[in-house]
Amino acid sequence: MVQGKLEVLLISAKGLENTDFLCNMDPYVILTCRTQEKKSSIASGKGAEPEWNETFVFTVSGSVSELNMKIMDSDSGTSDDLVGEATIPLEPLFEEGSLPATSYNVVKNDEFCGEIRVSLTFTPEERYDRGLPEESFGGWKQSSFE
Repeated sequence: MVQGKLEVLLISAKGLENTDFLCNMDPYVILTCRTQEKKSSIASGKGAEPEWNETFVFTVSGSVSELNMKIMDSDSGTSDDLVGEATIPLEPLFEEGSLPATSYNVVKNDEFCGEIRVSLTFTPEERYDRGLPEESFGGWKQSSFE
């Protein structure tokens, strides 16, 4: 069981499929680690080669095994379009403590549609066990006050 802090540096993406026909798309990323969700800023007009250089921190506990990232295209007036998704397994990170900037495949409908570049750091939570016996504090029945 892992417990600690997961730090994600969202660097950039490249080779993304442009979902806007007339102009460059405005991509952003939704990062999800179990039930925690974070959203990057919108890289306005950056098209298929956006850069973010943003850091996100997740609190990790239990049996979390992956980080999911959805790349979306922000569209005003209509719903945002899904550009693609990437899933990063976290087991190697928990073993190493940190993973340098790495490119992961972005997939949509089981087809490769670009890469997203992230750097990961995991800081385990310190467990303080001082080896002291557990103290028991008397309740009202054990009070000397009458």
